[in-house]
Amino acid sequence: MKKSAAEAHRMLSNTYGEAAISERTCREWFQRFKNGDFDVEDRHNGGREKVRALKDKRPQYNERHDEVILQHDNARSHVANIVNTYLETLKWEVLPHPPYSPDVAPSDYHLFRSMAHDLADQHFRSYEEVKNWIDSWIVSKDDQFFRCGIRTLPERWEKVVASDGQYFES
Repeated sequence: MKKSAAEAHRMLSNTYGEAAISERTCREWFQRFKNGDFDVEDRHNGGREKVRALKDKRPQYNERHDEVILQHDNARSHVANIVNTYLETLKWEVLPHPPYSPDVAPSDYHLFRSMAHDLADQHFRSYEEVKNWIDSWIVSKDDQFFRCGIRTLPERWEKVVASDGQYFES
């Protein structure tokens, strides 16, 4: 009784829950098995070494803190006196954040630049309209869109590490 990758994914998800395995991973395994590759060991990738190097270089990134650091831009509503006073009462550290700052996650640029472009002429009257638009926008993107953004991450992270966190052009 042969099953397709989609059927196997559905059965695994029904049995072990949605977080058990992605359909994409299931398809990749099916393709590997079909090609005679039955190795189920994790394959080496350079990501862990890069993360370890970054943690060694900047150990403060590896520490957890019980304080809140609020990051936002300098929009008028964010820097209003009443907002600043309220944030002081909460004892939150406010970290101003200019747009296109070098410490924004590199993955943000691919997703949000594209989304910002599509949002340019949109006008919403309710939270529901915004939510529905975002949901349909994400669904409208094919796998290649997300693949492209993910595949550029190692190169972008290398630039971040090589520039010691300083600004660099995309």
